[in-house]
Amino acid sequence: MTTPLNERRIANAIRVLAMDAVQKANSGHPGAPMGMADIADVVWREFLNHNPTNPQWANRDRFVLSNGHGSMLQYALLHLTGYDLSIEDLKAFRQLHSKTPGHPELGYAPGIETTTGPLGQGIANAVGFALAEKTLAAQFNKEDIKVVDHFTYCFLGDGCLMEGVSHEACSLAGTLGLGKLIAYYDDNGISIDGEVEGWFSDDTEQRFLAYGWQVLKVDGHDADALRAATLEAKAETKKPTIIICKTIIGLGSPNKQGKEDCHGAPLGNDEIALTREALGWTEGPFEIPADVYAAWDAKEKGQQAEAAWNEVFAQYEAKYPTEAADLKRRLSGELPADFVAKADAYIAEVNAKAETIATRKASQNAIQAFAPMLSEILGGSADLAGSNLTLWKGAQGVQDNAAGNYVHYGVREFGMTAIANGVALHGGFIPYVATFLMFMEYARNAVRMSALMKQRVIHVYTHDSIGLGEDGPTHQPIEQIASLRGTPNLNTWRPCDTVEAAISWKSALTRSEGPTALIFSRQNLAFQTRTEAQIADVAKGGYVLAEEKGELKAIIIATGSEVALAMEAYAQLEGVRVVSMPCAEEFVKQDAAYREAVLPSNIRARVAVEAAHVDYWWKFVGLDGRVIGMTTYGESAPAKDLFQHFGITTEAVVAAVKEIAA
Repeated sequence: MTTPLNERRIANAIRVLAMDAVQKANSGHPGAPMGMADIADVVWREFLNHNPTNPQWANRDRFVLSNGHGSMLQYALLHLTGYDLSIEDLKAFRQLHSKTPGHPELGYAPGIETTTGPLGQGIANAVGFALAEKTLAAQFNKEDIKVVDHFTYCFLGDGCLMEGVSHEACSLAGTLGLGKLIAYYDDNGISIDGEVEGWFSDDTEQRFLAYGWQVLKVDGHDADALRAATLEAKAETKKPTIIICKTIIGLGSPNKQGKEDCHGAPLGNDEIALTREALGWTEGPFEIPADVYAAWDAKEKGQQAEAAWNEVFAQYEAKYPTEAADLKRRLSGELPADFVAKADAYIAEVNAKAETIATRKASQNAIQAFAPMLSEILGGSADLAGSNLTLWKGAQGVQDNAAGNYVHYGVREFGMTAIANGVALHGGFIPYVATFLMFMEYARNAVRMSALMKQRVIHVYTHDSIGLGEDGPTHQPIEQIASLRGTPNLNTWRPCDTVEAAISWKSALTRSEGPTALIFSRQNLAFQTRTEAQIADVAKGGYVLAEEKGELKAIIIATGSEVALAMEAYAQLEGVRVVSMPCAEEFVKQDAAYREAVLPSNIRARVAVEAAHVDYWWKFVGLDGRVIGMTTYGESAPAKDLFQHFGITTEAVVAAVKEIAA
């Protein structure tokens, strides 16, 4: 006999799928999906504007599961509402090459908007989604036609709120008045170690009120209360909203609900049987009745919503063809057809000027040149714009003008970077964010996530070495460049002058398959003379800057400020070539013939010089080579004295070459 269909039974479909999948995998987190099922029922069936048959529909609402360990909640929702995620995919939860990995991963299952493994970054991504929506809407919507008009919904848990990145991101969201961001806090009082009151006693309501959010509190298992709160949240257009939902983790499990036992481990077959009985669920594992499927199915509703929007966009396109074409181009991720030609013309101008300036200034000049060509640029800095030199003449802060192109992130390196990931994921923008290279450490995990998700985010880092001088070892980066270079999917550029800086920016902007780190100096760097062929080779990441005089006997490899040292040493030596390698990741991608032409394998006498940790360079110079760089932290002194003190000098390069080339 079929149990009568009601709201709780509809939500129970999530509970049984979650506990069945976790049990089959013998791994996972059933508690959060079971506890948040009623919230998900209301949000996904009544409010979320999406089309399962076209997961990339431009005006869809964005959904982020920040407490990503509860991934079976999202997989169940995607399956039930009609996305291309089968019951067999759910049975393959956490298995190799499945669409349903242990945490939501971008690119595996349709409908997953972002990868949410590290807690707190999901809500920060959601802030980025909401920021992108608000800015894109302000740039393109007209009084008579709105083509960008959607919400960002985010589920989050205690762990997200304990992680500091949530403070950084949510504080800025309140300041910027991101009214289309709605967060649902799963206030179940349990984490892996047990009841959180012993280590998390924050007054969350007062915390978010202080941020400038609207705060609502409901019983997370009361559908009517959740419905009313969501309507109230959508009506508040000037503030983001957090709905604090008091829930019971693992709801339905007679012996484990409300306890840490169901947080991060399967319930067990015996407890699952008891849970099925308690829920009145008579179907077997992974079995969902037809009437429950019908209640969840969102395909027809989603197709109608997209069709209605398509009609609106057709009207917009007819009335505002220029704006419509630009919006379509930006959402596709394509650059203007003439961008590369214009960028190359600018690079030629930079070469002709032959300026000796700091590469951070060369970076600002490049931004000034490229940003007017690209309406999708959305820049920002963590309170260091005057030092990072990330502002340009056309920059307008979004805090003053929602249609602007620059975000003053404040001292929030981690939050800034995670928000930028969300902006990139939303589409329509190429975000760049900036801080001192040393403070990349605060943002490290978000940099990793932009690389893991292969998002076009540009990470600008200045004050790149002991060359920043008197600020001392706390501010002088040593191991950071090696850390960035060791990050898969990330291109790391450390240019030596104005030409390499401009080319590094062009590379970052045209690279669609991942993020780029651009590393610039505070001090002035000498301009290097190049042929047109050498300028073309800069984009390959490594090239011969100075040809050997006579028979080739040794190679000097350098980056950034140390290229000048290499060139000074070159002037004192015979049979030596200088290779500038601003981006090793690009160099190793080149074909074998090119790499051999630059670094002939029969030349074992190699010296690398860089004012950073030496370990990275051994793979290029070999154990018989030499690396001149840093093996300790820095000191506080003028830059000139520091380079002398640490032995990063022309004399040291000359001596090293003579020693190994003898």
